[in-house]
Amino acid sequence: MTILAGACLLIALLPLFAVLIYVIGQGFSRLSPDLFTKLPPPPGLTGGGLGNAILGTLITVGIATLISVPFGVLAAVYLSEFSKGKTAYWIRFATNVLSGVPSIIAGIFAYGLIVATTGKFSAVAGGVALSVLMLPTIVRTTDEALQIVPQDIRWASVGVGASNYQTVLKVVIPAAMPAIITGVTLAIARAAGETAPLIFTALSSPFWPKLSPQTLWNQPIATLSVLIYNFATVPFKGQNELAWAASLILVVMILLTSILARWATRKSVY
Repeated sequence: MTILAGACLLIALLPLFAVLIYVIGQGFSRLSPDLFTKLPPPPGLTGGGLGNAILGTLITVGIATLISVPFGVLAAVYLSEFSKGKTAYWIRFATNVLSGVPSIIAGIFAYGLIVATTGKFSAVAGGVALSVLMLPTIVRTTDEALQIVPQDIRWASVGVGASNYQTVLKVVIPAAMPAIITGVTLAIARAAGETAPLIFTALSSPFWPKLSPQTLWNQPIATLSVLIYNFATVPFKGQNELAWAASLILVVMILLTSILARWATRKSVY
């Protein structure tokens, strides 16, 4: 049975390594400083880079993180520390349902909420769509992190005169912080690779994104996932090579977030 389980493990890991090797083989040759500092070339031409898409991905995911983390963490604190019985059960059930909603539904929701209202594709619309996808992951991981903090720590804090508010804010949350950071990084990793929500909200752009509030609200923005989708389907070799390079960069970004999650988990304090 040990041999059989090990063989199943190797079979399960085989697609992962196959994808990584293929992406590295196709995209590594295209890596250069220009890839990070230049704009994509016009159709049919070679050269250029992915600078606008890399920056756009960071901006869009950053907006989604700023939206989802406060709501997700506070919702999990309410579930774990202040909500009991059927209320907590139904909130957790709704969170599980939201985590199973297809990503394209989140894109349509953000499209109807922002794009259809303002008439503009934008980074903010893309961030809202990604935040909907990130929210259930953050709520679930934070809720579980808070629940595994030993109850004795809470009793000890209350026993020395701390209020429930002080106990949660200064004792429970700091103790669970490594696991909370892990959940946030996993949610970021998922959001960074989503394509369908961004097609409906952020769309794409051949220009550098501007970091002014006005442009973030009313101008499309390039992202790596949408650029891969667009460039992988055109009959031009230069664009196909950029799509593979963008795939490699996206995989590396997700790998770095996973490493950060492991590092945060290793520093557990309870």
